[in-house]
Amino acid sequence: MAISAQANVYGDELITATELNRQSGRVLDRARERPVTIARNDEYFALLPRQQMASWVKAATLARVVLETIDAAYRLRLGEEIGQEHTSRWLTVFDSQELSEFIGELESAFRLVGAEPGAIERVEAVLHEWYESALAISSPELAAAFRDEVDEVLLTVPSSDRSA
Repeated sequence: MAISAQANVYGDELITATELNRQSGRVLDRARERPVTIARNDEYFALLPRQQMASWVKAATLARVVLETIDAAYRLRLGEEIGQEHTSRWLTVFDSQELSEFIGELESAFRLVGAEPGAIERVEAVLHEWYESALAISSPELAAAFRDEVDEVLLTVPSSDRSA
C-alpha cells in the first residue's frame, strides 16, 4: 500500500507566481484556510500560516522521538540490550509488563497527533511522566526512603468532652 502524504498536505490548489503577484491578498486569504502551492517554472513552494508549519515540524520531530523510544521498549521486552549511549536507556528500569503499558499509552497518545488539539502536549506528558518514574525507580535515595520503617503514631479519636 503506497502512502501519499503530499495530497493530504497541499490539496489540489495550484497557484502560479504570476497569480500571486496580481492577487496577493486573495492568495493569502486562501492560504489562511489551507496550504496552497505556488508554482514558478519547475519549482513549487508551500504557502501556509507559520503556526501551522511550526506545528508540523514539532509533530515530525516528536514522531522521531516516539519511534525511537518505542523501538527501544520493544527491544528491551524481547530481552535485547540497548547501548549505554542510547537516549532511551532510562527504559531499562521497567519490566516487560510495564514496558507493554508504556508502549500502549504512548501509541494511544501519538495516534491523536494531527487529529486533536493538544495531542502533541499529551504525548510529551506521557514521555515525561514515564521518564520521571524511571528516575524515581532508579534513585537510591528514594529506594532507601521506601525501605525505611517509619515509627508511625496512630491518631486517636478526639473526645467530645472538653474540660477547661
